[in-house]
Amino acid sequence: MFRIRCDQTANGVIDMILFHVSEEANIQVFHPRTPTRTDLNPEIPLVWALDEKRLPNFLTPRNCPRVTYHAGEQTTEADRIRFFSNPDVPHVVAIENAWFETMKHTTLYLYAFDSADFVLQDPIAGYYVSEKTQVPLSVTPCRDLFEELFRRNVEVRLLKNLWPLADAVQASTLNWSFCRMKNAQSRIIPAASPFSF
Repeated sequence: MFRIRCDQTANGVIDMILFHVSEEANIQVFHPRTPTRTDLNPEIPLVWALDEKRLPNFLTPRNCPRVTYHAGEQTTEADRIRFFSNPDVPHVVAIENAWFETMKHTTLYLYAFDSADFVLQDPIAGYYVSEKTQVPLSVTPCRDLFEELFRRNVEVRLLKNLWPLADAVQASTLNWSFCRMKNAQSRIIPAASPFSF
């Protein structure tokens, strides 16, 4: 893990803010919870947060399956052309058609944290963790998730099935994160079939 650089100006303004996204509106305190991931120590409870760059990956309903990706330093020009519809769009969030109405009617709450107590857990996904109880600096409701993603210059794709895109992205040079794929529709075409934008 890497320590976050968290500088403060003379007037005490924090340079880096982290976020926790929730469908719950009134969380006053975030207590560390035992991680369920097998690659983490179950004896060290954690509070999780995100940096702003990867925040769009979580601007969907909590249980919505999604394929998200953005270009990194290692991403080839061929993959940039193949997976992005416009060179000015740096980030894609793909969800299933079936989740459109749910996403349209979901309100999320963005809890902001001072990053001083956090360390970087995953540089690709933008995950940060803290072993300390956290009190949010603020909470901002997000009532129109599509508009919020568009405002952040994110391309949103609605697909009948996520697996062809997921397989293609996983085999590419992109930085990617897949969430709640256990809730995704079953594969309807062979995994080896090529994805075509």
